[in-house]
Amino acid sequence: MVTAPAVRTVLGDIPGAELGVCDAHDHLFLRSTQLPEQELDDVGAATAELRAFHELGGRAVVQWTPYGLGRAAGELPGLSRATGVHVVAATGLHQAAHYEPKTIEDVRGRLAELFVDELTHGIGGPAGPKAGLIKVAGGFHGLDAHARHTMTAAAYAHHRTDAPIAVHLELGTGAPDVLDLLCAELEVPPHRVLLGHLNRSPDPAVHREAAAAGAYLAFDGPSRAHHATDWRLPEVLAALAEAGYADQLLLGGDTTTSAARSVNGGPGMPYLLRRLRGRLEVALGAEVVGRMLTVNPGRALAAAWRDGWYGEEGGGA
Repeated sequence: MVTAPAVRTVLGDIPGAELGVCDAHDHLFLRSTQLPEQELDDVGAATAELRAFHELGGRAVVQWTPYGLGRAAGELPGLSRATGVHVVAATGLHQAAHYEPKTIEDVRGRLAELFVDELTHGIGGPAGPKAGLIKVAGGFHGLDAHARHTMTAAAYAHHRTDAPIAVHLELGTGAPDVLDLLCAELEVPPHRVLLGHLNRSPDPAVHREAAAAGAYLAFDGPSRAHHATDWRLPEVLAALAEAGYADQLLLGGDTTTSAARSVNGGPGMPYLLRRLRGRLEVALGAEVVGRMLTVNPGRALAAAWRDGWYGEEGGGA
């Protein structure tokens, strides 16, 4: 069965127009071997972060934390109800470096089935919330075997469900390789692909190429010490908007460590609305930035959800 396009939140499907002001890429919970002792695993802190975001007008957060990285899916419905913020959860798989090897081995032969099950039946089973997107990851200026395998499973799951595919671009690189694989080889429509971290590599030629292909471009997270990008973000987004791609731009916060949370003195989710929104409105105007925060994520995340039946090909990818 195919449904009318809707955003799949942890409390159920809603029309994209009801999403409201959206942080299109962030994390309420996250645990990675690459971030030791910096886990996001505190329900109280996650609640405070969502409430602070809500007080500034935020109404939706998309958690890109995929399978096996402490996404705490069972906590998400309660957090959404308690704070009044829509939450979209992810299935998918990150780069291999973020996992213990056994975690990867346990699911390698059934990734596509896992992704479809979490999108259509629930994370952890029918009692759990359903995922609303598939998160995968590329490498630095290329795709290794793990990325190709994971993206192949994601494409299969997309074709069975219509779920959008969100892609971590390592330091903002590799977008052409991702689009070549997902769209040219695996036939995922470009408008079902969300490319993350493009702010980390402010290359206007690559940005224009990805936008011209039809993908959504996510600029997510304030700069870190090795990301010389915050000062260029307004001009980068203004150039894309002037070129006619304003309707493909997404904004997010990408909080990945406990220290980065606003409740612990970091920018956290509120930064997107507390500081970044105003800076961007000076460069692009309030109407364009408003669309980037509301209309665009509502369209990017909405899917004509299918039941995820399996054919013979690809189900064990």
